Amino acid sequence: MSDRISVIGGGSIPDESRTVATAVGRELATRGLTVVCGGRGGTMEAVCRGAKAEGGSTIGILPGERREAANEYVDVAIATGLGHARNALVPLNGDAVIALSGGHGTLTELGFAGIYDRPVVGLGTHDVPGLETVETAEAAVDAVEAALES
Repeated sequence: MSDRISVIGGGSIPDESRTVATAVGRELATRGLTVVCGGRGGTMEAVCRGAKAEGGSTIGILPGERREAANEYVDVAIATGLGHARNALVPLNGDAVIALSGGHGTLTELGFAGIYDRPVVGLGTHDVPGLETVETAEAAVDAVEAALES
């Protein structure tokens, strides 16, 4: 079974952030890593689109009760009916976390990643303790792979 990497970031993002998220998804897929995300739009859709473009696998943990609400690039949609409380489940279901730019929801997921003791790599995200900051999608995936090997 491949490692799962949770990718967190904003639900509404500018084009520059979309490009970064897509690159992260592509890089994860080319290395055989499964994407876990919140399953909706913005960062989540872009990372899933990038992963699918390289033949990767994606899991979306949705806030609502309908699996059909997932973006079109999600392979496995998990409806939770939990709203924002589902933010605890996204980092929980990854072996490591890559954090991209985002707002309060991303910040809560970063907090849960710390609670669950997941390795966390940041690429243009919040500045929080324990976060390894990198500059590229490739460096982000290198860092999570190194953390999982140690």
